[in-house]
Amino acid sequence: MRTTVTTSDGVRLSVRVRGPEQAPTLVCVHGYPDNAALWDDVIAHLPDGLRVVTYDVRGAGSSDRPRAREAYRLDRLAEDLREVVDATSPGRPVHLLAHDWGSIQAWHAVAGPWLGGRIASFTSISGPSLDHVARWLRSRLRRPRTLGAALSQLSRSSYIGFFQLPVLPELAWRTGIVAAVVRRWEPAEPTPVTADAVSGLNLYRANVGGGGRRRRRGWSPVDVPVQVLAPRADPFVGVPVQTELEEWVPNLRVRRIPGGHWVVRADPARVASAVAEFVAHVEGDIETRALKRARRGTLRVGRFDGRLVVVTGAGRGIGRATALAFAREGADLVLADIDAESLEEAARAVRGAGVTVTAHRVDVADGEAMRAFAERVVRDCGVPDVVVNNAGIGMAGPVLDTTEEEWRRLVDVNFWGVLHGCRLFAPHMVERGEGGHLVNIASMAAYLPNPMLPAYSTVKAAVLMLSESLRAELAASDIGVSAVCPGFVATDIVGSTRFAGTGDSEQQRRRQRAQRFYTARNARPELVAKDVLRAVERNLPVVTPTVEAKAARLLARWAPGLVRAALRRR
Repeated sequence: MRTTVTTSDGVRLSVRVRGPEQAPTLVCVHGYPDNAALWDDVIAHLPDGLRVVTYDVRGAGSSDRPRAREAYRLDRLAEDLREVVDATSPGRPVHLLAHDWGSIQAWHAVAGPWLGGRIASFTSISGPSLDHVARWLRSRLRRPRTLGAALSQLSRSSYIGFFQLPVLPELAWRTGIVAAVVRRWEPAEPTPVTADAVSGLNLYRANVGGGGRRRRRGWSPVDVPVQVLAPRADPFVGVPVQTELEEWVPNLRVRRIPGGHWVVRADPARVASAVAEFVAHVEGDIETRALKRARRGTLRVGRFDGRLVVVTGAGRGIGRATALAFAREGADLVLADIDAESLEEAARAVRGAGVTVTAHRVDVADGEAMRAFAERVVRDCGVPDVVVNNAGIGMAGPVLDTTEEEWRRLVDVNFWGVLHGCRLFAPHMVERGEGGHLVNIASMAAYLPNPMLPAYSTVKAAVLMLSESLRAELAASDIGVSAVCPGFVATDIVGSTRFAGTGDSEQQRRRQRAQRFYTARNARPELVAKDVLRAVERNLPVVTPTVEAKAARLLARWAPGLVRAALRRR
């Protein structure tokens, strides 16, 4: 149904309503230089149980185009939004979906007096509040640590200065220059309607810089559920200025998604799915894992609230400690280990933290078993947010005494086990498009030429290089990869380490001696677990949890000759 809403200042807005009368209403507000057609592909992917309202904002599409600059001030645009909401859903709050300048005016309206009690939820894409932007920039410019983010955003917004000039912007639009520049940045954006682009320049001139009066003093908290969909490759609006809102939006969810400024056109299915999920939850459905993961501020129970974490080798040692650490920070866990008894004990301990835990007996060296495990996890639990590839075995003794069978088993578990975890879960993270993290447990032996642990050092060096290479490959998908390189940590791996070239009695004697040393060193697995969480939270490339690991890495980098001389066998 097409209709017209006439505003209090006489401007006629072209409005279209689709969907069943009694369904929850979603009002979509487009930005610049678009019109309501921006939403057509998104609407095609929305579920049938939504009533969708779109309208051409003043100056765009089939709506009137006031000539006076003052007619485009944010207060006036907020009034327009209120009048559309009242006309199309007079008895029930609506859900808002807005992009670019549509989102800017929606923020202004929900933070002001216009829409009290009329908004059920708000999804914002690439359009922060101008009041918030001003405050965000001032606070970041004052601190050296955040100065770079502020300067980056100022450079992204430099085109606004051009739009403030007289005559030239209109000429650039009419000659196709700006449209060509936009297409170069954003191939998904079709050539805008010139009349929409020219009229819409008043949005900038009426509200930004010296042309706009002060909108309000400070920033009013927003008391409705808000979801921010922040495209990671937006050339105009950076992720930080869109998402750092916890202080002003108590009920906030943030989802970093792939795509540029016009992700609405480039990936309408992703936008529609996120919006439908959010609206359904606000209307009473259960909160999905994706929404839990997106929580910010006071909504979050722990640092990893709502995350799904997979840990291999979780039955004992570093794996078990890591699983417990994630659980205490609110994550749900999927545990894997080859030892069924220790796996069940670990699962019971982790469940004690009050989170959801599933346990799977699996040999990480078995490619088909790992493939089935990964498929089952994704099918039953969803795409994991963090995968910790921890399972491993020990191997000591000279290269010349290490048999081919021992080499194969070591490579199968310590390298292929890690590679299976990366290559089987990472594609699902990439496809989901909302980031993730892989943690590979290596060792300080990875960067030490070691005559006592040559095979183990070789394989752990491969894990370290795999991690650093994969980190570069997956960075564009917002997926972090960290290698954790601990030193001497008291775990059960020492008691099962194979000492090549020795008989049973000598094997046992060496294990006991090594165990005494590791026990005396007294570096607990919990120390490593703490650094695993820190690596994920800060997206660190390499972490060295123990003092000796830090010292060894420093020496390997700055004094490799000294290290080789010290470790050379006589």
